[in-house]
Amino acid sequence: MQVFEKIKETREFIRKNRAEGKSIGFVPTMGALHEGHLSLMECATTGNDIVAVSVFVNPAQFNNPEDLKKYPRDLQGDLKKMEQLGVDLVFAPAVEEMYPEEVTRTYDFGGLDRVMEGQYRPGHFNGVAVVVHKLFEIITPDKAYFGEKDYQQLAIIRKLAEIENLKVKVIGSPIVRETDGLAMSSRNSRLSKEERAIAPVIYKTLKKATSLRGTKTVEEVRRFVHEEINNTEKMELEYFEIADSKTLTPIDSWEASDKPRGFVAAYLGNVRLIDNMAFN
Repeated sequence: MQVFEKIKETREFIRKNRAEGKSIGFVPTMGALHEGHLSLMECATTGNDIVAVSVFVNPAQFNNPEDLKKYPRDLQGDLKKMEQLGVDLVFAPAVEEMYPEEVTRTYDFGGLDRVMEGQYRPGHFNGVAVVVHKLFEIITPDKAYFGEKDYQQLAIIRKLAEIENLKVKVIGSPIVRETDGLAMSSRNSRLSKEERAIAPVIYKTLKKATSLRGTKTVEEVRRFVHEEINNTEKMELEYFEIADSKTLTPIDSWEASDKPRGFVAAYLGNVRLIDNMAFN
């Protein structure tokens, strides 16, 4: 496994493997790897000759400086996990390497970035797009793998590939959950023991909400989720929305979408958790 901190040496590694006709699968991460990340890497190993992973906590996508400061980091632990999986290339740059100059690039995602996460985290998705675009230019992958826990992010990256005409296939992978249903996230490590015991309420509420589709209106389901989350000790709902899976446009009736999906963000203590689930 090769570990590089510089763009130039990373590109040289890619160039040599490209010259040998090898395909490249890429998994961008911010480190603090969990089973969700590792499952993406396993997917990449089955469909590509070379598996590349980036480990970079991207300051451009944090609208809350305190959240950036507290984001978990464990590069040495991450490297051990990746080596066991057979990852070929790890790109772990410093901020100065990725952003030698101030970031000024902006993207137009046609509204995908203005709802839900975009509404509560202004500038977040532009920061995601900036770093992913740059990573795609460095790694030049054939396929790139992203988890559906960040479903809106996945939609943004697919749109990015479309508007920039990037020659990469963006592949989404189902949410990986703990045995109690909690969606795996690097932020889960920041939960106290008490908070960790409470956290599965989000999953259980989503499951119940999806079962109500046949008997309740969209607004009644929204109200149910609001009450369930906000009535849970230590938990505060930031938003719950039911939207079309493709356009991410919020819906007011079940007839308005063939594939509605529920999206939630909530604070448990000081930790922000997100999840989503299809209303099949």
